[in-house]
Amino acid sequence: MSAFLFAELHPDLILDAIESQGIFPSSGLLALNSYENRVYQFKAEDDLRYVVKFYRPERWSKAQIIEEHQFSLSMAEVDVPIVAPLVVDGRTLFEYQGWLFTIFPSVGGRGFEVDNLDQIERVGQYLGRMHQKVGTTLFEHRLSINTEEMLDQPLEFLRDWLPEGLTLPFFTIAEQVAEAAKAAYQPKSIIRLHGDCHPSNILWRDGPMLVDLDDARNGPAVQDLWMMLAGDDNERRLQLEVLLEGYEAFCEFDMSQLSLIEPLRAMRMIHYMGWLARRWQDAAFQRAFPWFNSQRYWEDQILALKEQLSALQLPPLSLTPAY
Repeated sequence: MSAFLFAELHPDLILDAIESQGIFPSSGLLALNSYENRVYQFKAEDDLRYVVKFYRPERWSKAQIIEEHQFSLSMAEVDVPIVAPLVVDGRTLFEYQGWLFTIFPSVGGRGFEVDNLDQIERVGQYLGRMHQKVGTTLFEHRLSINTEEMLDQPLEFLRDWLPEGLTLPFFTIAEQVAEAAKAAYQPKSIIRLHGDCHPSNILWRDGPMLVDLDDARNGPAVQDLWMMLAGDDNERRLQLEVLLEGYEAFCEFDMSQLSLIEPLRAMRMIHYMGWLARRWQDAAFQRAFPWFNSQRYWEDQILALKEQLSALQLPPLSLTPAY
């Protein structure tokens, strides 16, 4: 099954798949923001709201998806707030006409406020609890964060994407950034991570609620922390202090991991460019990212990579200002 045949995932098939698990929708399907997979909210005859997620074919194996589900269920067992999948007849992953899918309870909430220090501290507490309680058992089937997947493969794929006049300047700086990131990314230890813990993957109710473990993998603990930080150095330093104050109430943090923030950022930047290129045949990506692959887009990426190379050459962020 091609990775780009979501057009064949029509509403009747979706409804039949849901009903195959004994849940009977009483409303239409509301498409939610998701590009990698297809995700729909609906109301059922039991008067509850659910979310069904159909996985992109050829991306994760069944074993890898089940590991993600087991991770979320283990988090819920130790009171880490996570939207975990429903368990139906002992299973969380289902298959219908070749499509793998799962069903979640629909959970409302408002956006996490990245400039709210009280909220940042609460998030730190739950991330520390997650890492301490369920992080030490590593994934067996899911990948660990690695430079081949995050740097080498995207850059190789992008070689045929650049406008003719920008190929040389882009790869000149991109390869420098990749080499600097590889040299700096030397984690001493890895744990089981959320993997994509940025503000948009946190809902706020009475406290934080983590969502979307689709990118869960093994890696250094700081991967689940650094995307919480925004602004200039002083703002990020304050946010980091508050985040770690909450985190270390449950789990000790190795401060040497702060040196991994900029290489992880570089890896995310380059991987993101490659991700957009790999998915460009998917019409949903062309609608959502119309600016991708334009002359202006690549010019902006060259400038961003130059800034990132400078960041890689500076001392890492610390809780003590450098004078």
